Amino acid sequence: MKSGSNGTYEQGTSRPEPRPGPLVPPVPGLAGPRSAVVAGLGGSVPATVVSNDDLAAVLDTDDEWIRRRTGIGHRRVIAPGQSTGDLAVEAARNALASAGLERVGAVVLATSTPDRLCPATAPHVASRLGLGPVPAFDVQAVCTGFVYALAAGAGLVSLGVADSVLVIGADTFSTILDPADRATRVVFGDGAGAVVLRAGDAAEPGALLGFSLGSDGGEADLIEIPAGGSRQRSTGLPTKTEDTFFTMRGQAVFAQAVRRMAQSVEEIAALAGWPPGEIDSFVLHQANARILTSVARRLGLPAGRFASNIAALGNTVAASIPLALTDCAASGALRPGQRVVLTGFGGGLTWGSTALVWPGLRPLRTELPGSSAEPPLTSGAGAVPR
Repeated sequence: MKSGSNGTYEQGTSRPEPRPGPLVPPVPGLAGPRSAVVAGLGGSVPATVVSNDDLAAVLDTDDEWIRRRTGIGHRRVIAPGQSTGDLAVEAARNALASAGLERVGAVVLATSTPDRLCPATAPHVASRLGLGPVPAFDVQAVCTGFVYALAAGAGLVSLGVADSVLVIGADTFSTILDPADRATRVVFGDGAGAVVLRAGDAAEPGALLGFSLGSDGGEADLIEIPAGGSRQRSTGLPTKTEDTFFTMRGQAVFAQAVRRMAQSVEEIAALAGWPPGEIDSFVLHQANARILTSVARRLGLPAGRFASNIAALGNTVAASIPLALTDCAASGALRPGQRVVLTGFGGGLTWGSTALVWPGLRPLRTELPGSSAEPPLTSGAGAVPR
C-alpha cells in the first residue's frame, strides 16, 4: 500500500544547522532541599478501544499494514462529551493517590488539545481537584510537552513557589484528526498521565537531575494545524476544512525524531555523568515502534532497554511518556535504583530530556468512566494498583 497523504518528504532549502539545545543543570545553591523529586505516578485512558480492524472497516488499510508501519494494534478514544480535562483530572487523582497526598501547591498541564482555545485547561483541572487558588497553567510543546512541563514544575519547586506540583500530560488527538486521513488516524490515541513532584534532596531517588531542552522553529510546518490561530484569522479569508485538522510530514518527522531524540539522550547522559551504556531504561515519546528501534540503533544500545506500550495505546502525544512510565513501573520493568532517562520530541520542532534514579512507586492507571464531561469527584474510584 502507498503511504498516507502526509507521508511524503519535502526537501527544504539549505540553511545553517541549529545549535544543540541548552543543557539546564539544577539551579546553583538550590540543589539540596529544593530539588524536585518524583513522588507519585498515575494514568488514565478512555474505555473505548479502537482496533486496527475497526479502522480497516472505514479506511483503505489493514491490520498487517498498520502494525508493520507503526507497531500499533489498538488505541483508546474518548466518548462523546468527554474531554482532555476529564482525562487529566482522572490521571491527577491517581498520581495523588500514588503519592499519598490530597493536595499540591501548583498544577502544570501539557496539552495540544485543551478543552477550549482560551482559557487554559489547567486552572479548571485544579478547581475540579479541589485545590483552591493554586498556580495552574498549560504548556504547549506537542509531544515534548510532558518533558517541558516537568522542567516548569521542577522550577516551581526549586524556586520555592510550591512544595509540591502536579505535572500532567494529556491529549485527545481523536478530536483533531481528519477522519479520512489514514496516515494520522492509525497512529494517535487519547490518554493522560501525571506525576507528583515534591521538594527533596538531589541525592535521593526520584530527584530530577537536570534537563536538556531544544527547539527549531524553522521546521514548524512539519507538524501543525494550519488554521485556528491569529495568523490565519487575521486574513479574514474563509477557513479550509482541511486546515483545521492535524497534519504531519511523515518521513521528514521520522528523520528529525530519530536524530533529535538520540542527540538529546546523549546530552542528558553527559549532564548526569552517566555513560549511555550504563543507563538501565530509556522512556521515550511513544511516536511509533520504528522510531524507537531506530533511536536505539543510532545510539548503539539494545532495543530492550527502550520502554514501549505503543502497541496497546498508540501515540498519546503529551501523555505518552507518563503513561509508559506508569505501565513500566507497574509491570516491574522499572525497579528502584535504576538509572532512567525520559526523552520527548514533537512539533515546534521541540525536544528534551531529563534523568533520574527510579524511586519505589506504586503507580495507578484507570479507565475514564462514563461519558459525562465532568464525572463525579471521587478519589481514584475503581483504581487498582497496576
